[in-house]
Amino acid sequence: MNTEATQAPRTRPTPEQRGESQRLRGVAEGAARAVQEQLRAAFRTSMSIGHKRDARDVVTEHDKRAEATISTYIFEHVPDSRLLGEEGGSVGEGRVSWFVDPIDGTSNFVDGIAFWCISVAAAIDGEVVAGAILDPMADDLFSADLDGAWLNGETLHSVGAPTEGEATLITGYPNARQLEAHGAPALGDFAQLVLAFRALRRPGSAALTLAHVAAGWADAAAGFNVNPWDICAADLIVRQAGGTYVPLPVGQSERLDARYLHKGYVATAGDGRYPKLMAIARDIAARG
Repeated sequence: MNTEATQAPRTRPTPEQRGESQRLRGVAEGAARAVQEQLRAAFRTSMSIGHKRDARDVVTEHDKRAEATISTYIFEHVPDSRLLGEEGGSVGEGRVSWFVDPIDGTSNFVDGIAFWCISVAAAIDGEVVAGAILDPMADDLFSADLDGAWLNGETLHSVGAPTEGEATLITGYPNARQLEAHGAPALGDFAQLVLAFRALRRPGSAALTLAHVAAGWADAAAGFNVNPWDICAADLIVRQAGGTYVPLPVGQSERLDARYLHKGYVATAGDGRYPKLMAIARDIAARG
């Protein structure tokens, strides 16, 4: 697998940078925990559902309420912040940039499928330095800073199957919009992936999928329509656990300055080598 731009941090952090990243990781973990019980209580209950781009892009009052709680928590603990949330947009003008997805996998949350999570990440000068992903139903907390990655406080080491024929891939490609845009080639790509891997799954949360790759519970993941709040924390967790995360500039010929601005990615658990996945992913990204 091509591992360009996959290892973090690019330069050795100073003791001050390491200390700050540790502090921000603690804030990210606390912010995620702050909404765990309210979301657990709301899960599988009657709820008001709205729509954003189309009928497939759902939002609930719980997304908005949880994001507000997380925002309040972050600004109380790190006043010098700027927060970009999926529901509330950009708030604040501080030095530390936060990326928040209060419920990644809202469709699963609405349907009562227990595969959704809370994702919180902190970046300084365009580099993500701390992040946390909480699976509220399993009570699994994945986190990372510039010193490493952890699952429920234990050091996280990512190990994957060595070849595609032994590996499990998680991807949401192609979704309905991608099928409409790409047509038959999208189905052809999907068929190639199904045949290349031992198993292919589509569980429906990019952040939690990537956390499972970091833990070695899945071997690889690929996405082509993600936003910064979907992947900032997960990108760091995967890499700090020893996996790889390759950002892909979907529909663009050049890489962007910040990793999290790329709409696509391929991630693999440690030791995985999946050349067919990488080749197909690059073709999909180039198609736009």
